[in-house]
Amino acid sequence: MTSTPPERSHRTARELLESATAELAPKPHANPLVPLVTDGGADRRALAALALEQCRVIPADRRSFLHLAARSADAGLLACAAFFASLAEGEAVALDRLGPLLAACGVDAEQAAVYVPTAGCQTYPAYVAWLALNAEPADAVLALTANFAAWGGYCGALAEALRGRYGFSDEACGFFDFFAGPAPDLDRATLAALQEGIDLERLTPTTALRQGRQGRLLQDYEEMFWGTLAGLA
Repeated sequence: MTSTPPERSHRTARELLESATAELAPKPHANPLVPLVTDGGADRRALAALALEQCRVIPADRRSFLHLAARSADAGLLACAAFFASLAEGEAVALDRLGPLLAACGVDAEQAAVYVPTAGCQTYPAYVAWLALNAEPADAVLALTANFAAWGGYCGALAEALRGRYGFSDEACGFFDFFAGPAPDLDRATLAALQEGIDLERLTPTTALRQGRQGRLLQDYEEMFWGTLAGLA
């Protein structure tokens, strides 16, 4: 099989990612909570629930990413393994930043310990766990990364609104700042993982339907997450 020329390889991976991101972009009004927060009209109960749900989402996703990293390494997909390991490291950083957010929302340790998570918010990490067990690693790279584009934008809007409308400190907004900020190392890892999938024919036109279904489910479950929280606002 003829390898992809070096000058073409990253462009091919980038085109694949840009196409998937555009195809899976959230519909207008898919996130009813962020506009409420931006306008300053969201009840702090919804903000507290957002932080509390993330206390369950982040550790679950981290374990899923570690499992995908191990599966990728076992399959000889070293670039995919590095991508998922990087995601797992990021989740550990994000988890450390939840404490100040919880405090700003008025949630103490006792309240956090007894909080009962909602099905609508936990469906997303449940599906990420399904991907960790069942998906082709390169497919999971594409589905997750396409979804992250919307998540990063939401986090940026929340960080700005929580400072301006709710008086949250920089430390309290650190969780959202982390996901909203640029991540050039992760971007490079993403393109390398996708290119590995292309070069090894794990990402081909014949797999597009499967990838699209997985990416669409992730977006649908994310919409459920935000819609559930908006119901508390």
